[in-house]
Amino acid sequence: MFYTYILKSLKDSKLYIGSTKDLKARFLLHNNGKVFSTKYRRPLKLVYYEAYFAEYDARHREHNLKLRSRALAQLKKRIEKSIEL
Repeated sequence: MFYTYILKSLKDSKLYIGSTKDLKARFLLHNNGKVFSTKYRRPLKLVYYEAYFAEYDARHREHNLKLRSRALAQLKKRIEKSIEL
């Protein structure tokens, strides 16, 4: 399985969007400061993920969420309570 995921920084409340094959391992890397883009935004919590059989699908979804503000806005609206927590 491949995953597209969203993390929320508990430090600055900003969201991070990524994709990976091993969600648990990647989440630990983020929270242990091993990922440059989130190193100074720790601690992070997982607020959302989607699972795909094909890596291309997960990467494509990540790309759309990062570059198409409408796609991200729709998703944020759908998971607004999860993001607030």
